Amino acid sequence: MHRFFVPQLYNETMTIEGVDARHISKVLRMQPGAQLQIVSDDGVSALAEITAIDSECVTVHCLEKLAESHEPAVRLILAQGLAKGEKMEFIIQKAVEMGAYSVVPVAMEHSVVRLDGAKAAKKVERWQKIAESAAKQSKRDIIPKVQPVQTMAQMLAANDCATKIIAYECEDKKSLKAALKEAQAKGALTDLLLIIGPEGGISEAELDAARAAGAVPVSLGRRILRAETAGLVAISAIFYETGDLGD
Repeated sequence: MHRFFVPQLYNETMTIEGVDARHISKVLRMQPGAQLQIVSDDGVSALAEITAIDSECVTVHCLEKLAESHEPAVRLILAQGLAKGEKMEFIIQKAVEMGAYSVVPVAMEHSVVRLDGAKAAKKVERWQKIAESAAKQSKRDIIPKVQPVQTMAQMLAANDCATKIIAYECEDKKSLKAALKEAQAKGALTDLLLIIGPEGGISEAELDAARAAGAVPVSLGRRILRAETAGLVAISAIFYETGDLGD
């Protein structure tokens, strides 16, 4: 069943407008009486029935609230070093599908891509649309926010998560699993900042800054993973360890 996010507080009668209304009427060709799911701005999910429709506005009547949550227990923020080409789009799409709460594009020392000003804002706007589409497709209860492009220092200062983890290819003492076990033992796995480097990897200065901010360097295994693979592997492992991928 199709799911749409509605920027309104929950009510028995609600409207879907703009791009989503055009998608419902022109692409899906839904008619009055058809059912869909809506998620209101206050986080309420509901089963709804279309009562009126045109290309700019779809009116729905909410039939029942949906109690089931599609959000993981751990609020995970992915701080991803800027990757080139379509890799960043792929990372954001899949991270949102898997349950990331937010994505922070980080301009790191070894990033091949350089974004600033209007170019950066335009990219973030496109990435946000990708995140919204992925959230709808995967039946998320929220639309994860793609933050503005930040430096490593800005990102570390803005994210005070209970647990911070940085994947580092030269780390050979602590695994991701061990770091998660330690965080669970401390009751600190409520929110987690996951830092992943770009194609060129994380610099020594960036690693030192992350350590100083409380981030724990971890290994993701014996093989070197690509920039577009590492974060997704880590997210999968984190949600598996915390029980979000099934018992």
